[in-house]
Amino acid sequence: MIKVAVCGCCGRMGTAVVNAVKGAEDMELVCGIDPFPKPVDYQVYPDIAKAIESEKFDVLVDFTAPAVVEGNLRVALPAGINCVVGTTGLSEDKLAELADLAPEGTCLFYAPNFTTGAVLMMQFAKAAAPYFPEAEVLEFHHCNKKDAPSGTSVTTAKMIAEGRGGRVSAAPGKETELDGMDGARGALVSGVPVHSVRSMGYVASQEVIFGSLGQTLTIRHDSWDTGSYMPGVLLGIRSVGEESGLIIGLEKFMA
Repeated sequence: MIKVAVCGCCGRMGTAVVNAVKGAEDMELVCGIDPFPKPVDYQVYPDIAKAIESEKFDVLVDFTAPAVVEGNLRVALPAGINCVVGTTGLSEDKLAELADLAPEGTCLFYAPNFTTGAVLMMQFAKAAAPYFPEAEVLEFHHCNKKDAPSGTSVTTAKMIAEGRGGRVSAAPGKETELDGMDGARGALVSGVPVHSVRSMGYVASQEVIFGSLGQTLTIRHDSWDTGSYMPGVLLGIRSVGEESGLIIGLEKFMA
């Protein structure tokens, strides 16, 4: 039985993770961590240090906020607790620094997106990148998302750049942005324009548009419910016990 604690347990994603863990036959929800608890049927601690002091668990799942996740990992990883992180906002360098705090045999697993469809979308985009001189990423999320651009769109742009062999696009039109309106053509991430839309009505959607002379190719993924993330989260929880060090990307566990 895998013993699990969930950081941000009372938030939107945290609640979905709690329910998924409760429904998994091979997992036990030990506790939640949330400074703003709601009435629930399990133990909730205000911070990760108090949870570690009071309970024993194998895996910490973190769906909190960019300003919070680093502090949680700085406590959990040195304690030898495997971590599954879906909170975006940390650079790969920062993740590597945090992973180095953990003893041998402890895993820090981070995924910019836990939906299998989004993972495939990124792989398809990387495969298409060498054949199209231009690419743009449009990502759509709910208005309460804490970071822009999303971790998925940043990873997608980097994978497109990797697929191009490091060749940087001209990002046409960037030079036409009006004075005082920088960013109209999007933020450049590894040479790829990324556009972030934040609005009520969305959960998470992303579109990658490739263009060449006389043609476009569009790859799109839509997630309409937090349940779409849960198979990937459970896969991460089940997999980290056999790993060590930093692992990035759900595709590493998708066989």
